[in-house]
Amino acid sequence: MLEGELSDPRIAPSYVTDVVLAPGGKSARIYVAVHGNEEEEQSTLLGLMTARAYIRSQLRDRMGVRHVPDLTFAIDRSEKMTGRMDELLARMKKRERKHVASDAESSQTTTP
Repeated sequence: MLEGELSDPRIAPSYVTDVVLAPGGKSARIYVAVHGNEEEEQSTLLGLMTARAYIRSQLRDRMGVRHVPDLTFAIDRSEKMTGRMDELLARMKKRERKHVASDAESSQTTTP
């Protein structure tokens, strides 16, 4: 539904990363990753919250069940955080290599 069925212009390109169903199945939290900045994330979240009654009715029809849980949406930033962590780790490794290289160079110059 996120890829084309919802015509709300506030919804940026996004995809569902996880669905957490509460015990008993009365509610579900849907985690959505949004391609864009924080402003687009917030507008997407607002658009999804506005469309949740429509989404529930579509799920009910498609799944053929009587009860569809109450839906809440949350932004999943784990992919962005993982990218940031990878960037920081790469910087740290680069600094370590420079430090090891400079230590090796200084030990070679001090040895007769």
